Amino acid sequence: MDISVSAMVSGAMQMQQARVAQDVQVTMLKKAQDIQTTQAAALLQTLPGNLPLATQGTLGTQLNVMA
Repeated sequence: MDISVSAMVSGAMQMQQARVAQDVQVTMLKKAQDIQTTQAAALLQTLPGNLPLATQGTLGTQLNVMA
């Protein structure tokens, strides 16, 4: 196996560039998840508090579900 030094260096540089690109992608994914977490928490805070169950009728006496 006769591999030239320049081919080895080129391969190592390409691997390093791919790793940097992958690190950037992971960082951006984490930032996007943080933004989604913040937005979901803000959405949940806008919901009204505990709503009472219905006391009469056949609907809403066991489980209170809002759409």
